[in-house]
Amino acid sequence: MLAAGSAMPALALAGWLLAGLPLLLLGWFRPLPMALLGGGTAVLLCWYGLRRLPETVDALARHTAAVIGIALASGLFNGFLHGEQLLVRRDPATYAQYAIWMARHGSLPIPYGDGAFGGPDPALRFDSMGFYDFHGAIVPQFMPGPPMLDGIGYWLGGVPGLLLVPPVLGALAVLVFAGTVARLAGGRWAPLAALVFAVSMPILYTSRTTFSEIPSLILLFGGMTLLLDARRRLRAGSGALTAAGLAGLVFGLALLVRIDGLRDVLPVLAYAGLLIALRRISGPPSPELARPDPSRRFPDGRLGAPLLAGLAVGGFCGFAACYLLARPYLEYLSGSLLPLLAICAAVVVVTAVGTALAPRIAVRVAARRASQRRSGGVTRRLPGARRWPRLPEWSAALVVLVMAGFAVRPWLQTVRRVAVTQEDQLTADFIQKAQMANRLPVDGTRLYYEDSLYWVIWYVGVPVVVLATIAAAVLARRLARGRGLEWLLPLAIIGWTTVTTLWRPAITPDHPFAARRLVPVVIPGLILLAVWGLRWARDRLRITGRGTRLAMTAGVLLLVVPPVVTSIGTAFSPVERGEAAAIARMCAAIPRDASVLIVERVTGDRFTQLVRGQCGIPTARIKNPKGSSVALGFDVRRLIGEVRETGRRPVLVAAQEDQLAPYGTATQVLRLDTTQDERSLADPPDAVWSLKVDVWMVEPR
Repeated sequence: MLAAGSAMPALALAGWLLAGLPLLLLGWFRPLPMALLGGGTAVLLCWYGLRRLPETVDALARHTAAVIGIALASGLFNGFLHGEQLLVRRDPATYAQYAIWMARHGSLPIPYGDGAFGGPDPALRFDSMGFYDFHGAIVPQFMPGPPMLDGIGYWLGGVPGLLLVPPVLGALAVLVFAGTVARLAGGRWAPLAALVFAVSMPILYTSRTTFSEIPSLILLFGGMTLLLDARRRLRAGSGALTAAGLAGLVFGLALLVRIDGLRDVLPVLAYAGLLIALRRISGPPSPELARPDPSRRFPDGRLGAPLLAGLAVGGFCGFAACYLLARPYLEYLSGSLLPLLAICAAVVVVTAVGTALAPRIAVRVAARRASQRRSGGVTRRLPGARRWPRLPEWSAALVVLVMAGFAVRPWLQTVRRVAVTQEDQLTADFIQKAQMANRLPVDGTRLYYEDSLYWVIWYVGVPVVVLATIAAAVLARRLARGRGLEWLLPLAIIGWTTVTTLWRPAITPDHPFAARRLVPVVIPGLILLAVWGLRWARDRLRITGRGTRLAMTAGVLLLVVPPVVTSIGTAFSPVERGEAAAIARMCAAIPRDASVLIVERVTGDRFTQLVRGQCGIPTARIKNPKGSSVALGFDVRRLIGEVRETGRRPVLVAAQEDQLAPYGTATQVLRLDTTQDERSLADPPDAVWSLKVDVWMVEPR
């Protein structure tokens, strides 16, 4: 049950996304087509991925029950305390409004609807925060994968249903992660890992609102799980190639959820190439050899081609979606995405060359070994092993040195970025305001990235980081000796993503928002390594003949207590509650035959797409002159007249009553007094801040 249940969520998500993308491109992303095609594809992938599954975990009934109980408790807890981020202020609300539009209309991009305003006008703007104006239409900022999943909740229960999708995905993430732990560390350790994972504040945070990180985590760790199962299937002789292909597909579809998932799956590309090279080496003996060489038998090599094929299909879907549906976002990320694409191209070239030359290299090595045997110099080591006899120790030392480097980084470096673009300046202004609120020295160029390892320590504690470092060093040493090969890809993904993320988180550094960057790989990866490290420490104690019960109790407490202590400050404090009801009242107050003109800048940022998509009313904002937050009066009056000529009712919207006073008596249609996330820069978040939002409306005279 644990083996199948922990692999099923990734397969189901992959099937839904695989079917959803072409339907969205065709404008048919509707409940019935998705129920038939998306649901059918999900069932089909689960059937082929799970049938005749050999024993892959050693969990007992109590271990499985504990994992399922933790996953259910996580879903219920986060569901009860879920957020309601619908006002477009930061990324979760962008995803929510993106999902609402897709669920209601089934197509992209979003049309202007300028016919409701009398046609094009130089003073009209249809873009807003998170929604770009691109080639005569509105394009949402992010990848379409998360809104495809959130749309299920909207179809089932409207906005309240949409807001409950993240807790469900969070519970599934607990299950998937526990399944990976069970396969790599053992079933008895899965409940501990699931508990530490579930109580970590970044997991709580991203499981309560519409982020992309939890679906990405499900696909990445689900891909690891399926590939581990493929190795077991290979030895059991049942469906290994299909499982490897599905693992590659799941990995590749991570790009459909987050385009920067390309970085996370780069090790999969190299690993697939390595397996193909090993497969070529495992072919028939070369004519230069008198007899077959047993050392050239690598059964795992058979998994390389299907893994690479699945990765290519999933990756193609991600790139196609990015180019066709999120081109402005692609251009916005070009500064970081282009170097990543260059690295990807280099990995492809190196992998291809290594794969092509692998048989020739193997023949030369084998011929040299045969020559040594004929001359009496029998050796069991390859030439490379003689040249690098200390490679295992060096590998372990490198792991420790890298983590030590991140630990001392704040004393050696202060990461800054001088604003050169408008986006950079907005980020600098945001950081300055957060610094003033935190009573820190005001310096908008600071990014605080040098503290990234300490962000991890805030959320999982020093014991997890120390144990994970020891475990990674031990595993790197084993891999350098050719042992523990099931860890090769998981350790590569965890190590590569952790180092690159900690070096450059590429996110505004306020917490808890910045904590989302640690969710897909860093936090679950370190918890996985820490739990394995605790198991390794227990085994070492047993070898020495010492008792382990007290030590293991202390170890469990050291893993669980620190994340609980950090999380307790915000775990029971949902944010932005009341928005759904307030927005529903506002939508009801706006006439159905209205054309809404937003005359104030901040209200335009937050409400343009919300009124257009969630209220279903044509909406535009009126351009503000430089240095002013309110539109010019003659622009407003001209556009009022143009709307009336279409036969629709002009409605003006702003944040304050006096901003609408020149046009009539205003009515307050939204008054929200709620809470928002803290914006902590130098300490873990331990509270929430207040948030007040007002919207006034007038039907001009």
